[in-house]
This record gives sequence, structure tokens and C-alpha cells, in this order.
Amino acid sequence: MEFVFHLIVVLHFVGLALLLGAFLVQVKSPEKTVTRWMWDGALTQLLTGLIMVGMISSGLLGDEEKAELSHTKIGVKLAIVVVIAILAFVGKKRPAPQVGLWATIGLLTLANVIIAVFW
Repeated sequence: MEFVFHLIVVLHFVGLALLLGAFLVQVKSPEKTVTRWMWDGALTQLLTGLIMVGMISSGLLGDEEKAELSHTKIGVKLAIVVVIAILAFVGKKRPAPQVGLWATIGLLTLANVIIAVFW
């Protein structure tokens, strides 16, 4: 089961790469916009995050991982990724430029990374 968990973690990082990569690639672009990759990344992050929390909470991985699970941290990260997903869904339907949506998605993504590392 540990292999499956690590595979889900890798997919979680792929979702992060999609979100952050789609943001960073447009930094110098004059017409910043929300892309399909941001939407796909947000959904990947949301789904894999929920799966990881479910696996840890269910005890499939042992008690040492469960002891480290902070429900407050998970709740904050969940709220942020839901907002990112909503903004990406709205943004992918609108015409460019979308500097506000683009910047908000990028900053929230960075906030989620900072929370994951430092909290």
C-alpha cells in the first residue's frame, strides 16, 4: 500500500507542476490568462490530496503518518485548492487577458506550497 501512496504523492507533485508551471510560463507574457493546465493541475491536486488524507486517516500506512496529520493544515490547504479550482474553472471560460485571475491562482498556489512545507 505504501507504493500506491507514493504514486499518489508523485501525481500530487505533477498537479503542482501543472499549476505552477502554467503560471510561471506566462510571467513575461503581455496577455496573461488562465489555461486548461491550471484547471487540470487544480483538479489533480484536489483529488490526490483527498486520496492521500483518506489513506493516512484510514490507517493503511501505519500510525506514524497519522500522528503527523494536522486537520487544521489540511482544511486550510483544501480551502485554498478549492478556491484555485473555482478560479481556474471560471478563468478558462473567459477571454484573455485575465491578469487578476492568473495572479490570484499563482499566489494561492505558492501559498499552498509554503503551507505544506513550513506548517
